[in-house]
Amino acid sequence: LMSTMAAFLNKHFTCANKLSISWISATRSLCQSASEVLFHESNGKLLVTLNRPTALNALNINMAKMMFEKLKKTNTDNSIKMVILKGAGNKAFCAGGDIRALALSIKNNDGLVEEFFREEYKLNYLIGKFRVPFVSLIDGIVMGGGVGLSVHGTFRVATERTVFAMPETAIGLFPDVGGSFFLPRLKNKLGFYLGLTGARLSGEDVFEAGIATHYVHSKWMPELQSELINAKEINSRSIKTILDSYHRKSITSDREFCLNFCLPKIEKLFSVATVEELFHKLKEDGSQWATECLETMKKMVFFLNCILSVTDCLFQSPTSLKITLRQLKAGMWLEFRECFQMEYRISQRCVKEHDLTEGIRAALLDKDKTPKWIPGTLEEVTEEDIDKYFKVLPAERELYLP
Repeated sequence: LMSTMAAFLNKHFTCANKLSISWISATRSLCQSASEVLFHESNGKLLVTLNRPTALNALNINMAKMMFEKLKKTNTDNSIKMVILKGAGNKAFCAGGDIRALALSIKNNDGLVEEFFREEYKLNYLIGKFRVPFVSLIDGIVMGGGVGLSVHGTFRVATERTVFAMPETAIGLFPDVGGSFFLPRLKNKLGFYLGLTGARLSGEDVFEAGIATHYVHSKWMPELQSELINAKEINSRSIKTILDSYHRKSITSDREFCLNFCLPKIEKLFSVATVEELFHKLKEDGSQWATECLETMKKMVFFLNCILSVTDCLFQSPTSLKITLRQLKAGMWLEFRECFQMEYRISQRCVKEHDLTEGIRAALLDKDKTPKWIPGTLEEVTEEDIDKYFKVLPAERELYLP
C-alpha cells in the first residue's frame, strides 16, 4: 500500500503541487470553549494562538467572534504595539473553516451560516486595516479561512511546512475571505490560476508567489517569536529588520520559484473572458503543463485531514468556477471593503443553492467523492445564472464595514 501511494505521489505531485488538499472540517459544533483561542499580552505585544491542534486549528464562529472582540479592543489600546498570530501544534496554522458545522446550519436553516460568514469577514477586514503591525506565523497548513486570517496582515512568515491552497470551488464555494482582493493582485495572473484550479503551494514557493512576505525555517521560529516579543523598539521597520535577518539565513538563494517555467503561460491563458475559453485555450496549448492544469480543473484529488491517504477524484462545481472568474475579475478594480461586501453577497446566495450542500456531502459526509452538480456542465451555467450571486442584498442583510 505504501509503495503504491509513493508511486502515486511521485507521479502526481509536480512542483506546482496541482493536487489540492481537502477542506478540514471540525467534528465539534460551531460554538466552542474560550480555550480555543489563547491571548497573551507581554511587553506591549499581543500573542494570539489558534488552539485547536487536533482539528488543525479550523476556524469556527466562536473563535471568529472572540478574535474580533479582542482585536477590536486592541486596535484602540495604545499600549499594544504589535500582534502576533500563530496556530497551536506543528501541523497547521489554520486549515480552514468548520465546514461540517456550516452544512448542519444550512440543513437546520438556523441562520448560523449567515452569521458565520459575517463574523469571519468582519475579522478578516479588521486584520487588514489594523492600526499596528500584524505578524502571522503561517507554519503549517493554511487554507481557506486560515488564509483570510493571515494574508491581509502586515507580515506573513512561511516555513518549509507551510502548505497554501484555496480549494473552495471543489465544494461548491468560491475563494472568499478577501480572495477577490489579494488573488488578482498577485503577479502574472497567478491568483487566477490558484483560485480556479485550487492548486497548492508549499514552503518557499508561498513566499515567491507573494502570499508570504518572508520565509523562515521552522527551526528558527521559536527564536524568532521570542525576539519579536522581547524587542524593545517595535514598529514596521524594526519588525521587518528582525524578519529579514531570519529570512536571509533560511531562504535558498539559488532556488527558483516552482512556477517560473510556466508563468508566461499562466499570464496568457488565465487572461480570459470566460471559463469555457480558458478550457479551450488550455486544450489548444497542448503542453504537458496545460494538460495537467486542465485535468486539475476538471477534477481535484483530495487528501482528507491532510494525511497522505489517496481518495477518489472530485469534480469542481461549474457554477463555482464561473463565479470565481467573475469575482476575481471584479476584485481587480474594487477597494478592500468592497471586495468583502461582494463576497458576502455571493456567500449568502451560495448557502441557498444546491452545489454547496452537495459538495460538502460528497467530500465530507458521505465521502463518495461523486458530487452531482446542478447545473452539471459549464455550458449549462449562463451569465444570467451568475448575475444573481452578485446582486445587492436587502439593506438589512448587507455587510456594513467601517
